[in-house]
Amino acid sequence: MELLIIILNREDYLQKILSLLVEAGVKGATIIHSEGLGHFLAYEVPIFAGLRHLIGERKGANRTILAVIEEEVFSKFKELLHEEEIDFTQPQTGIIVTLPIKEVIKHKL
Repeated sequence: MELLIIILNREDYLQKILSLLVEAGVKGATIIHSEGLGHFLAYEVPIFAGLRHLIGERKGANRTILAVIEEEVFSKFKELLHEEEIDFTQPQTGIIVTLPIKEVIKHKL
């Protein structure tokens, strides 16, 4: 098992990413509103207000998606991303990370 973490900077991709996750076999996920450190500092911490000219106009919040998945589900998800031409190596798209999970405690259906 792995923990899938997707930090999505392009909110216009959210619905498509969620659809691809379901198609790949993800049974459940948590979606969190999030914001990058640079944006937070530039707009919420007065001492860093000078960063605004580097960052530009304030954009909407990111979305962070968390899911417990099996390795084969992640492989399928990556294939689907490629088919849909969603490329996380492009600037301002986001980041995808997986981490190994040692143990999960949850209610079983």
